[in-house]
Amino acid sequence: MIGVVAVVAVVAVAVAAAIVLRPAPAPVAAPDPQIVVSRSSCGQDWTAPKPGPQTFQVHNTGAVTTTVDLIDPTTGGIFGEVEGIGTGTTRPLAVTLGDGEYAFRCLPDEADAVVGPTVRISGSDVRPSPAVVPVTRNDLLGPEKDYRQQVITGLDALVRDTDALATTVHGGDRHASEAAWLTAHLSYARLGAAYGAFGDAASAIDGTPGDLAGGTSDPGFTGFHRLEFGLWHDEPMPALATVADRLDADARALQQAFPDAQIDPNDLALRAHEIMEDALQFEVSSRTDFGSGTTLATTLANIEGTRTVLGVLRPLLQPRMPTLSTVDMWLDRATAAVQAARRPDGSWTPVAALDRAQHAEIDGAIGELTEQLAPVATIVAPRRDS
Repeated sequence: MIGVVAVVAVVAVAVAAAIVLRPAPAPVAAPDPQIVVSRSSCGQDWTAPKPGPQTFQVHNTGAVTTTVDLIDPTTGGIFGEVEGIGTGTTRPLAVTLGDGEYAFRCLPDEADAVVGPTVRISGSDVRPSPAVVPVTRNDLLGPEKDYRQQVITGLDALVRDTDALATTVHGGDRHASEAAWLTAHLSYARLGAAYGAFGDAASAIDGTPGDLAGGTSDPGFTGFHRLEFGLWHDEPMPALATVADRLDADARALQQAFPDAQIDPNDLALRAHEIMEDALQFEVSSRTDFGSGTTLATTLANIEGTRTVLGVLRPLLQPRMPTLSTVDMWLDRATAAVQAARRPDGSWTPVAALDRAQHAEIDGAIGELTEQLAPVATIVAPRRDS
């Protein structure tokens, strides 16, 4: 009898141990909220809003492509957006919701906006995703006009400088021509946000050999970098006078053509980030150095061009971009890092001659500035709101 009791006790202990040691079942994650939209309906099925981070699965049952925003129905501020949801397609929209009012707004192609019912969340103590009031094309008319005038002024300076450059090259003084080249090239580099409106003139004035079959000897290689290559590789000055004349003529042609060109409002927003992205890729890496060793001077001019773009966009960015002061801080840090590469006599240290710490400082500052500028294009991109 004692043996039977002992066996029962052992079995009971084993069962108890198994119960204790068995891992608890993993919690079942709540499914993502499903939001159905169409040409005439927008999120009518969203009736039980919850606070916190979440991803809506937005499904378009309509016959046309639509953009869907989650908005503050009072201010029109956008918490999240999914563009171009095709018919029969489901796309995710990730946001964090806190106390406040929310509604989905659908913007079907070639149809009026549809706003769904307003829902409310309260008592959550959750900080929601920031709502950005959309920018319209009308909002960008003033900044575009201001920037256009600044480019016209900049082109006047460019033509003045390319004319002086051509005159100096014709005079045969190589050292003076190198100095005049840098002055003129920096005038062009400050016009960063307008490149999209320059068309073929951009390649003629500031192109590189790229895929040209003849490389630096190819007849299609013209402009600043062709002249740079010749000046710093001791090509005969009379031959370079022809290159300088062509550059001056191309700059004048651009000056005359630009007033009729269009600056896309989208480009104005994109360039704030892209100017520095290109500087990091081509100037800070010295890929566009054809002998002068002045790509850091060009980088500084690119920073100045970025400041100009931000200056005209600032009235739109100020109420929409809480990190604008951080952008300004990194503009200053990047400026200081690049200026440190300027020698006491005013000449520039080539990228290849930088010490490791200085190179890392410049790379880090320009890289962080580029990251900080990335949201500008999204914030200032013109959107439909009706």
